[in-house]
Amino acid sequence: MEIKPELKYTKDHEWISVDGDQATIGITDYAQGELGDIVYVEIESIGDELQKEEIFGSVEAVKTVSDLFLPVSGEIIEMNENLEDNPELINEDPYGNGWIIKMRISDQSELSDLLGAEEYKELIGA
Repeated sequence: MEIKPELKYTKDHEWISVDGDQATIGITDYAQGELGDIVYVEIESIGDELQKEEIFGSVEAVKTVSDLFLPVSGEIIEMNENLEDNPELINEDPYGNGWIIKMRISDQSELSDLLGAEEYKELIGA
């Protein structure tokens, strides 16, 4: 199981990579492993301004559906269109080709509420 030190994490098992006021978000290696084979990704919030911890979409695995929660407030600006035909990219490469959305952050101060890699390892008992 991989936990990248340069990323921030949420208690809901999303990761966030920040570049200025934009961020890329996906689910962690731990989360994809717990969910199992992902068969569908639904994101209906493109262009929406959402608050931190609001649901921005869901991932459907063979046995369950899991909501996706926004790590920080902002506008959803892009969805990974490769996931429409290849949702298994999340299982194969959760931190790379399996990213889920890109967003514009509206409140940078919320980033300080996120977990670092070591804190996330403690959360999942790694």
